[in-house]
Amino acid sequence: MALNARLDHRDPLVFDTHELGRRPGALQRLTRSVDAPKDLGIKGVIGVPEGAPVELELRLESVMEGVLVTGTARAQAEGECVRCLEPLELELEADFQEMFSYPDADDRGRPKAEPADDAEDDEDRLFIEDGLFGLEPVLRDAVVLALPMQPVCQDDCLGLCSECGERLTDAPDHHHDAVDIRWAALQGLAGSLEDGEKDEMSGAEPGVDEKQEK
Repeated sequence: MALNARLDHRDPLVFDTHELGRRPGALQRLTRSVDAPKDLGIKGVIGVPEGAPVELELRLESVMEGVLVTGTARAQAEGECVRCLEPLELELEADFQEMFSYPDADDRGRPKAEPADDAEDDEDRLFIEDGLFGLEPVLRDAVVLALPMQPVCQDDCLGLCSECGERLTDAPDHHHDAVDIRWAALQGLAGSLEDGEKDEMSGAEPGVDEKQEK
């Protein structure tokens, strides 16, 4: 990623490194509770609701080329069980570590003599801008990696009945009488024949009315 878009220090996911300084080895620990941004998670599957509290614990370490940020995010995620479609909640804990580089230093922390042409390398890097760095893209990646792709309400969830849709965990003895498909067609044919016989019996025999008139 190239240089960040202009960062707003009022954004709760933007952090200031001025107090940390640029002396290699300097450390700073921070804790912060922020409101979850929109679409934090796996869209349509599971995620942290927008505005829900996210607890952050961060460790900022100054190194030659920038600031190494190590942290943990904790929140409550909500989603839907992929087996029975019931709502579910789970405690999320996502760990992450990311380097935020100084834009005026190369990979070894030395000042750049002139603008570099390694634009491709910069696409995968995050930068410090005016002493600030934005944690949101790192948080999003960490949360997605920490969430299950196929969440279940419980490990032994039995899912739904394929015939009537009843939740099988609530009715473990639930079942339907199986019909052998080889006999189903014959039963249908027998029913058709019976209906035909009834129709014939209910109708008058040919010529009966004529005989009675004679």
